Amino acid sequence: MESRLNVEQSWGCSQAQAERDLEILGQTYLAIVNPAAGGGRSVKLLNPALERLRAGGITVEVLETRAAGAATEIARESYAHGIRNFIAVGGDGTAYEIVNGLFPPAFAASAQGGERPTLAFLPLGTGNSFLRDFSDRGVEYAIESLLANRRRVSDVLRLRHRGGVLYYINLLSMGFAADVATLRARRFSGWGEFGYLSSIFLTLARFNRRAFPLRVEGDAKFDERRCLFLTFNNSKFTGGSMMIAPKAEIDDGLIEYVRWGPIGRLGLIRNLPGLYDGTHIEHRLAERKGVRRVEFNLDAPVDVMVDGEVLTLHCEELDVLPGALNVVA
Repeated sequence: MESRLNVEQSWGCSQAQAERDLEILGQTYLAIVNPAAGGGRSVKLLNPALERLRAGGITVEVLETRAAGAATEIARESYAHGIRNFIAVGGDGTAYEIVNGLFPPAFAASAQGGERPTLAFLPLGTGNSFLRDFSDRGVEYAIESLLANRRRVSDVLRLRHRGGVLYYINLLSMGFAADVATLRARRFSGWGEFGYLSSIFLTLARFNRRAFPLRVEGDAKFDERRCLFLTFNNSKFTGGSMMIAPKAEIDDGLIEYVRWGPIGRLGLIRNLPGLYDGTHIEHRLAERKGVRRVEFNLDAPVDVMVDGEVLTLHCEELDVLPGALNVVA
């Protein structure tokens, strides 16, 4: 592949050589590619996309990841060497890793008047829920946005947990949606649509409605009511087409908090279409509000889904880094 670098070439060489390589990259987009995304489809579809971008006058260099977490390391090292423009080639998980490589240093730099980093997307072979806020045309829209240099300011959400800190730009969920994602990742990985449907069926059978004690900005007491799910959103969509937070805006400086109370199985099934058009928030058991801070009072770690990634975390506090990132969308 033309203009392809790899991790060993850029970071396994001498410091001086790495700096020379990155000086070349300084005026370019650095595309960080997850070759496993979409069952390997991302790599197969990358060359035609790069040809279109380069024909439009955009310079792109490429680094492939070799393992989980590698995109975070590449983004962190690249940012430290002056790179400010990135393309996530893969799905939501690839973008999530890149964001966690850029922050917190990028927020500290922009707070002192420095240039905020820019993140673009090429969802090749997979979906990208964040981009769905702007268009349902996926990679075609992403390429058009890059060619038009269509940049928007986006907030970044920050979660403090007992093991550290993480950052995200789409959503964090607890409860039903996280249970489905966790089951799929741990028992039905690689099963495709059948694995997804199986995970939904088993989660419905278990139907574990429970409390996640928390206190949102402005509340005096922790909310210990049982619920079906909670989500803490920066953008509207999850799962590609599910509009879980229809009131969310990526640049309003707020966490869009959506709670659905202990609805029953039949009620959930009857109201499933509302999760796709956003009308579920009108249900009598649903609540939503825009807040700047959320505190958790959990007894133990819980399974969460963060921008498509499944994690088990003892969550402590959630807040917002307003306007910390440029996105090409």
